[in-house]
Amino acid sequence: MRLLQYNNDGDFTQTEFFEGDIPKKYAILSHRWGAEEVTLADLKNGNCKRMAGYSKIQFCGEQAKRDGLQYFWVDTCCIDKSNSTELAEAINSMFRWYQHATKCYVYLPDVSRPRTNSADGSNEDWVSIFRKSEWFRRGWTLQELIAPASVDFFWIPTTALGGSVLSDFSVAERMSWTEYRETTYEKDKAYSLLGIFDVYIPLIYGEKKDRALTRLREKIDKASRGFKHEDFSVSFSLSDISDVEHFVARKTELVEIHKALGGNGSRRRRKGDRTSRSGDTVV
Repeated sequence: MRLLQYNNDGDFTQTEFFEGDIPKKYAILSHRWGAEEVTLADLKNGNCKRMAGYSKIQFCGEQAKRDGLQYFWVDTCCIDKSNSTELAEAINSMFRWYQHATKCYVYLPDVSRPRTNSADGSNEDWVSIFRKSEWFRRGWTLQELIAPASVDFFWIPTTALGGSVLSDFSVAERMSWTEYRETTYEKDKAYSLLGIFDVYIPLIYGEKKDRALTRLREKIDKASRGFKHEDFSVSFSLSDISDVEHFVARKTELVEIHKALGGNGSRRRRKGDRTSRSGDTVV
């Protein structure tokens, strides 16, 4: 995990930490990507200050400093997206990074004015503007809302889950949270949910959204059920068959039957399996 540090001269330095060495306290930025975002390469070549996205990094660094935090993280420039291995690792770690952050700052450029009280004490107009922010409709920002213990929309703190944990919510309910959220790449609709369901799947950029969602659902199902033999088996016992004492077969068939039963009273059902019985002989 790469973290930025805001220096007194207004510049940023970057430090890479490996798992286990990541500082316990850091701030993290949540935002929508826009024009001229600062990448890791831009940060290294020193041309980033002229880019539009630099203001978000500067905002995050200054806010972290005010909150007494030495380090902060911004996805645009703290991940080497040209490295597919690093990108995959970051996407699968991102929920945890947001979850462990001391502060999460949400940058809302489309909410232009601060909250003010009207004469009658109502804030309906501002609340309407706030709720219409594009941030609430993006797929990736869902985990950024849910994972931290609290998030700051500039000066407005809110608790994401009201003290609840994700396991308190059903799979269907968590899936429903994404109904009106969008991602630039359709497959990211699945990838952005990995942390919310605490699962891992390899990233296959180029696959279709439906296939990515299918792989995600399969992983969620396996994580929910586990890999027990009984989950894929049907009950089968010779003791349920009348006149079983007259049951005879060739020696090789008996060996195969004992292998299939495995001594636990169950067998896997395969497509095309058929048990035929004529009188008291299996052929």
